[in-house]
Amino acid sequence: MKSVGRFLWMKETVLFLLLVGCAPQAISNSPNSPTVTPSASSTRSLELAETPQSEPSETLNATQADPDIWTQMRQGRGYVVLLRHAETVEGTGDPPGFQIDDCTTQRNLSEAGREQAARIGQAFRDRDIPIHRVISSQYCRCLDTAKLLDLGDVLPSPMLNSTFSDRTTEIEQTEQVRRQIFNHRNTDGVIVIVSHFTNIRAISGVNPQEGGMVVMRTDSQGELEVVAQIQDL
Repeated sequence: MKSVGRFLWMKETVLFLLLVGCAPQAISNSPNSPTVTPSASSTRSLELAETPQSEPSETLNATQADPDIWTQMRQGRGYVVLLRHAETVEGTGDPPGFQIDDCTTQRNLSEAGREQAARIGQAFRDRDIPIHRVISSQYCRCLDTAKLLDLGDVLPSPMLNSTFSDRTTEIEQTEQVRRQIFNHRNTDGVIVIVSHFTNIRAISGVNPQEGGMVVMRTDSQGELEVVAQIQDL
Protein backbone atom coordinates (compact mmCIF):
# COMPACT_ATOMS: atom_id res chain seq x y z
CA MET A 1 0.00 0.00 0.00
CA LYS A 2 2.84 2.34 0.79
CA SER A 3 4.38 1.61 -2.64
CA VAL A 4 1.09 2.31 -4.38
CA GLY A 5 0.64 5.55 -2.45
CA ARG A 6 4.16 6.64 -3.25
CA PHE A 7 3.60 5.85 -6.94
CA LEU A 8 0.40 7.86 -7.08
CA TRP A 9 2.06 10.78 -5.32
CA MET A 10 4.99 10.75 -7.77
CA LYS A 11 2.61 10.55 -10.77
CA GLU A 12 0.63 13.57 -9.58
CA THR A 13 3.86 15.51 -8.96
CA VAL A 14 5.19 14.76 -12.45
CA LEU A 15 1.90 15.80 -14.07
CA PHE A 16 1.88 19.01 -12.08
CA LEU A 17 5.47 19.85 -13.08
CA LEU A 18 4.72 19.12 -16.71
CA LEU A 19 1.71 21.39 -16.65
CA VAL A 20 3.67 24.20 -14.98
CA GLY A 21 6.67 23.78 -17.28
CA CYS A 22 4.56 23.84 -20.41
CA ALA A 23 2.42 26.80 -19.40
CA PRO A 24 4.83 29.58 -20.49
CA GLN A 25 5.35 27.94 -23.86
CA ALA A 26 1.64 27.59 -24.37
CA ILE A 27 1.07 31.30 -23.54
CA SER A 28 3.88 32.60 -25.72
CA ASN A 29 2.75 30.53 -28.69
CA SER A 30 -0.93 31.21 -28.24
CA PRO A 31 -2.53 32.63 -31.39
CA ASN A 32 -4.52 34.95 -29.13
CA SER A 33 -1.43 36.65 -27.66
CA PRO A 34 -1.26 40.36 -28.69
CA THR A 35 1.58 41.59 -30.91
CA VAL A 36 2.78 45.12 -30.01
CA THR A 37 3.76 47.24 -33.05
CA PRO A 38 4.75 50.93 -32.80
CA SER A 39 2.07 53.13 -34.30
CA ALA A 40 2.83 55.39 -37.23
CA SER A 41 2.58 58.44 -35.00
CA SER A 42 4.94 57.07 -32.37
CA THR A 43 7.43 56.00 -35.02
CA ARG A 44 7.26 59.48 -36.55
CA SER A 45 7.86 61.04 -33.14
CA LEU A 46 11.03 58.99 -32.74
CA GLU A 47 12.21 59.99 -36.19
CA LEU A 48 11.66 63.66 -35.40
CA ALA A 49 13.47 63.33 -32.09
CA GLU A 50 16.51 61.67 -33.70
CA THR A 51 16.69 63.74 -36.90
CA PRO A 52 18.20 67.25 -36.76
CA GLN A 53 15.64 69.83 -37.82
CA SER A 54 16.47 72.23 -40.63
CA GLU A 55 15.81 75.94 -40.65
CA PRO A 56 12.10 76.76 -40.81
CA SER A 57 12.46 78.29 -44.25
CA GLU A 58 11.87 77.45 -47.87
CA THR A 59 14.03 78.02 -50.91
CA LEU A 60 12.00 79.69 -53.62
CA ASN A 61 12.61 81.17 -57.01
CA ALA A 62 11.11 84.56 -57.82
CA THR A 63 7.88 83.20 -59.29
CA GLN A 64 7.25 80.73 -56.45
CA ALA A 65 7.92 83.37 -53.80
CA ASP A 66 5.64 86.02 -55.33
CA PRO A 67 2.40 85.20 -53.48
CA ASP A 68 4.28 84.48 -50.28
CA ILE A 69 7.37 86.25 -49.03
CA TRP A 70 7.17 89.17 -51.47
CA THR A 71 3.71 90.03 -50.14
CA GLN A 72 4.95 89.76 -46.57
CA MET A 73 7.85 92.10 -47.27
CA ARG A 74 5.58 94.59 -49.04
CA GLN A 75 2.99 94.69 -46.25
CA GLY A 76 4.88 93.73 -43.11
CA ARG A 77 7.49 95.22 -40.82
CA GLY A 78 10.98 94.27 -39.74
CA TYR A 79 12.12 92.35 -42.82
CA VAL A 80 15.81 92.24 -43.70
CA VAL A 81 17.22 90.67 -46.87
CA LEU A 82 20.74 89.24 -46.68
CA LEU A 83 21.91 89.23 -50.29
CA ARG A 84 25.12 87.52 -51.30
CA HIS A 85 26.87 89.54 -54.00
CA ALA A 86 26.01 88.62 -57.59
CA GLU A 87 28.02 86.23 -59.76
CA THR A 88 31.76 86.90 -60.00
CA VAL A 89 34.60 85.89 -62.26
CA GLU A 90 36.14 82.52 -61.41
CA GLY A 91 38.01 82.24 -58.17
CA THR A 92 37.68 81.98 -54.41
CA GLY A 93 38.29 84.80 -51.99
CA ASP A 94 40.58 87.53 -53.29
CA PRO A 95 44.07 87.59 -54.83
CA PRO A 96 47.04 87.91 -52.44
CA GLY A 97 47.74 91.49 -51.47
CA PHE A 98 44.31 92.82 -52.45
CA GLN A 99 43.39 96.33 -51.34
CA ILE A 100 39.90 97.18 -50.05
CA ASP A 101 39.95 100.52 -51.87
CA ASP A 102 41.32 99.20 -55.18
CA CYS A 103 38.88 97.17 -57.25
CA THR A 104 41.63 96.03 -59.64
CA THR A 105 43.14 93.93 -56.84
CA GLN A 106 39.89 92.14 -55.98
CA ARG A 107 37.66 89.40 -57.38
CA ASN A 108 34.89 91.31 -59.14
CA LEU A 109 31.52 90.76 -60.74
CA SER A 110 31.36 89.07 -64.10
CA GLU A 111 29.21 90.54 -66.85
CA ALA A 112 26.60 87.90 -66.01
CA GLY A 113 26.79 89.02 -62.39
CA ARG A 114 26.16 92.63 -63.30
CA GLU A 115 23.09 91.60 -65.25
CA GLN A 116 21.96 89.41 -62.36
CA ALA A 117 22.23 92.30 -59.88
CA ALA A 118 20.07 94.47 -62.15
CA ARG A 119 17.45 91.68 -62.37
CA ILE A 120 17.33 91.35 -58.60
CA GLY A 121 16.70 95.07 -58.19
CA GLN A 122 14.01 94.93 -60.86
CA ALA A 123 12.28 92.10 -58.99
CA PHE A 124 11.95 94.37 -55.94
CA ARG A 125 10.62 97.26 -58.02
CA ASP A 126 8.17 95.09 -59.95
CA ARG A 127 6.66 93.95 -56.66
CA ASP A 128 6.60 97.42 -55.08
CA ILE A 129 8.79 96.38 -52.15
CA PRO A 130 9.42 99.44 -49.96
CA ILE A 131 13.13 99.86 -49.24
CA HIS A 132 14.21 101.33 -45.93
CA ARG A 133 17.95 101.18 -46.51
CA VAL A 134 20.62 99.45 -48.62
CA ILE A 135 23.83 98.55 -46.78
CA SER A 136 26.86 96.90 -48.39
CA SER A 137 30.23 95.41 -47.68
CA GLN A 138 33.08 97.69 -48.75
CA TYR A 139 34.32 95.08 -51.23
CA CYS A 140 33.83 96.13 -54.86
CA ARG A 141 31.76 93.08 -55.86
CA CYS A 142 29.28 93.89 -53.09
CA LEU A 143 29.23 97.64 -53.71
CA ASP A 144 28.71 97.06 -57.43
CA THR A 145 25.88 94.62 -56.69
CA ALA A 146 24.24 97.10 -54.31
CA LYS A 147 24.49 99.97 -56.78
CA LEU A 148 23.23 97.90 -59.70
CA LEU A 149 20.14 96.99 -57.66
CA ASP A 150 19.18 100.65 -58.08
CA LEU A 151 17.07 100.60 -54.93
CA GLY A 152 18.43 103.77 -53.36
CA ASP A 153 21.60 105.18 -51.87
CA VAL A 154 24.14 102.58 -50.75
CA LEU A 155 25.75 102.79 -47.32
CA PRO A 156 29.14 100.99 -47.20
CA SER A 157 29.82 99.31 -43.86
CA PRO A 158 32.90 97.43 -42.59
CA MET A 159 30.66 95.17 -40.47
CA LEU A 160 29.71 93.42 -43.74
CA ASN A 161 33.26 92.94 -45.05
CA SER A 162 34.29 89.37 -45.83
CA THR A 163 35.58 87.20 -42.98
CA PHE A 164 36.73 84.46 -45.37
CA SER A 165 40.45 85.13 -44.99
CA ASP A 166 40.45 86.68 -41.52
CA ARG A 167 38.04 85.38 -38.87
CA THR A 168 39.38 87.50 -36.01
CA THR A 169 36.45 89.94 -36.13
CA GLU A 170 33.76 87.49 -37.28
CA ILE A 171 31.96 87.31 -33.92
CA GLU A 172 31.91 91.09 -33.54
CA GLN A 173 30.74 91.65 -37.13
CA THR A 174 28.04 88.99 -36.85
CA GLU A 175 26.72 90.51 -33.64
CA GLN A 176 26.57 93.97 -35.25
CA VAL A 177 24.45 92.67 -38.13
CA ARG A 178 22.18 90.69 -35.85
CA ARG A 179 21.66 93.82 -33.77
CA GLN A 180 20.79 95.72 -36.95
CA ILE A 181 18.11 93.14 -37.75
CA PHE A 182 16.74 93.22 -34.20
CA ASN A 183 16.57 97.02 -34.10
CA HIS A 184 14.59 97.00 -37.35
CA ARG A 185 11.86 94.72 -35.95
CA ASN A 186 9.09 97.36 -35.78
CA THR A 187 10.10 99.43 -38.79
CA ASP A 188 8.39 99.69 -42.17
CA GLY A 189 10.34 98.94 -45.31
CA VAL A 190 12.99 96.34 -46.07
CA ILE A 191 16.67 96.62 -45.28
CA VAL A 192 18.80 95.08 -48.03
CA ILE A 193 22.21 93.93 -46.81
CA VAL A 194 24.76 92.95 -49.46
CA SER A 195 27.56 90.80 -48.10
CA HIS A 196 29.52 87.57 -48.51
CA PHE A 197 28.98 83.83 -48.18
CA THR A 198 30.82 83.40 -44.87
CA ASN A 199 29.14 86.39 -43.27
CA ILE A 200 25.62 85.39 -44.27
CA ARG A 201 26.20 81.82 -43.13
CA ALA A 202 27.42 83.04 -39.72
CA ILE A 203 24.32 85.20 -39.29
CA SER A 204 21.63 82.88 -40.65
CA GLY A 205 23.07 79.37 -40.90
CA VAL A 206 22.20 79.38 -44.61
CA ASN A 207 24.69 78.86 -47.45
CA PRO A 208 23.43 81.07 -50.30
CA GLN A 209 24.68 80.88 -53.84
CA GLU A 210 25.93 84.03 -55.56
CA GLY A 211 22.93 86.34 -55.94
CA GLY A 212 20.95 84.27 -53.41
CA MET A 213 18.91 85.97 -50.70
CA VAL A 214 18.04 85.03 -47.13
CA VAL A 215 15.03 86.85 -45.68
CA MET A 216 15.13 87.34 -41.91
CA ARG A 217 13.18 89.11 -39.21
CA THR A 218 12.72 89.13 -35.43
CA ASP A 219 9.94 86.84 -34.18
CA SER A 220 7.43 87.56 -31.39
CA GLN A 221 9.85 86.13 -28.82
CA GLY A 222 12.61 88.52 -29.83
CA GLU A 223 14.61 85.83 -31.63
CA LEU A 224 15.97 86.21 -35.15
CA GLU A 225 14.45 83.80 -37.64
CA VAL A 226 14.99 82.84 -41.28
CA VAL A 227 11.69 83.42 -43.06
CA ALA A 228 12.61 82.35 -46.58
CA GLN A 229 15.34 81.98 -49.16
CA ILE A 230 15.04 83.36 -52.68
CA GLN A 231 17.31 82.48 -55.58
CA ASP A 232 17.45 82.06 -59.36
CA LEU A 233 16.71 85.69 -60.21
